[in-house]
Amino acid sequence: MNGLKITICALLLAAAGACNRTQGPAVEVEDAEEPHNMLYGINADDYRTETGEVGSGETLGKILNGFGVSALAVDRLDKASKEVFPLRNIRAGHKYTAFIHEDSLYAPHLDYLAYEISVTDYVVFGFHDDSVSVRKDAKAYTLRRTKKSAVINSSLWGAIMEQQLPYALAAELEDIYQWTVDFFGIQKGDDFTVIYDERFIDDTVSVGIGRIWGAKFSQGGKEYYAIPFRQGGKIQYWEADGASLRKQMLKAPLKYSRISSKFSYARKHPIYKVYRPHTGVDYAAPKGTPVHAVADGTVTFKGWGGGGGNTLKIKHAGNLMTGYLHLSGYAKGIVKGSRVSQGQLIGYVGSTGASTGPHLDYRVWKNGTPIDPLKIPSEPAEPIARENRALFEFVRDRITAELNGEVSPEEQITQLDSLVLPATVQTPDKQ
Repeated sequence: MNGLKITICALLLAAAGACNRTQGPAVEVEDAEEPHNMLYGINADDYRTETGEVGSGETLGKILNGFGVSALAVDRLDKASKEVFPLRNIRAGHKYTAFIHEDSLYAPHLDYLAYEISVTDYVVFGFHDDSVSVRKDAKAYTLRRTKKSAVINSSLWGAIMEQQLPYALAAELEDIYQWTVDFFGIQKGDDFTVIYDERFIDDTVSVGIGRIWGAKFSQGGKEYYAIPFRQGGKIQYWEADGASLRKQMLKAPLKYSRISSKFSYARKHPIYKVYRPHTGVDYAAPKGTPVHAVADGTVTFKGWGGGGGNTLKIKHAGNLMTGYLHLSGYAKGIVKGSRVSQGQLIGYVGSTGASTGPHLDYRVWKNGTPIDPLKIPSEPAEPIARENRALFEFVRDRITAELNGEVSPEEQITQLDSLVLPATVQTPDKQ
């Protein structure tokens, strides 16, 4: 009887197995693994790759011919790539990678050639039987939040280089503080702290910076904070008290220069050798250095100014007028009557007129009377609105805490577009 039970059970199991076989194997199938060797968006495991560098005078056609691509295919590629990346833009010294497969007879065929336009950007040329393709893309990067501090020994740029910080930081800090910090008056011992996102490819190669999340600049014992906050649909930087860092007038009309002569009513003229008023500030800078309007206004004079050489004068609100002398040339579109915006390119440093070398003579008049450009009181732009005050202070407190110490990742401000006040923070209307 026991043997009969065993036989019946065996038959039932066999039948169940047969049923299972009609429905497919009763086994778990693992998901296919994602390709792990992706280069320029291509699975490199499927190819033999060769890397090279564009030689001096070498064309893409010559490189492709070396991989067996016909002249007809190169011509097709030239036409297909005109709107994406013209082949004539290939430059010597840039890296390329060829993706080659071998057919059943082991003959090599080029499927793709990736050309690096820059450290981050690349273009992939594809060859598919009788057709070609062109794809422009950028390498994926990661952001690394970084806080750095530096003491200035000579200049902001010098401190950036000494600390081996990204060069872009100097330009960003100058843009943020251009209305507030006198970069021509920086002294040894001034310092700064800045929080920023740095971009990395493959977690090792730095390819620039992202947002500046906050900064503190100490000049002459005074601290200037820069707090990012969105108001009026635009992210700008604000002082700790909510005043805008943006002012009515820029501190200076150009960058990367030095003051060679200050405002004076008794300066010995370098050419005429007599004492006479110099009611402006001279900024020594290389010929061609861009000159920018210090405030919104209207061009009232463009032309030859005698000893001042090529000159521009711009009228601004508040009965202010600025002058830019010894220019080598004017920006495109600048004519008498032109409306210009603060920071707009208006001309280039030169040495025209009575000048011993390239420099910009920058002048300011108030109600027709010359005033020292280095001592102009400048009103700030619109401050933080009352309805935004509580949210701004929430952001400010966390940014300043991070600048002055360490905060947990949960306390860091990592976005500025959809901030919500914690329930524990009271708004002015609820106090």
